[in-house]
Amino acid sequence: MIRLNCFFKANEGRYSEALEAAIALTARSLNHKGCVAYDVFESATRPDIFMICETWENQEVLDLHSATPEFAEYVGIIEACGQLKLEKFEF
Repeated sequence: MIRLNCFFKANEGRYSEALEAAIALTARSLNHKGCVAYDVFESATRPDIFMICETWENQEVLDLHSATPEFAEYVGIIEACGQLKLEKFEF
């Protein structure tokens, strides 16, 4: 299994746009082969922070997910709205 924690910090005025893209990406990703879990969590203490938490069966299905058109589209929007930091754990 692979767990990805993708932390996002929004540029000023771009939080809502990024969050909408993250929610849309989550809805699509839940149907991807090998997706165990995928969700978005908003910070309770910082209005410009959210996290996407993903769990995948293995690297092969994660690579397939990362190669989809919707991944490129929505991650592109998110990256244009702020900064992403990725943590990856294998277990």
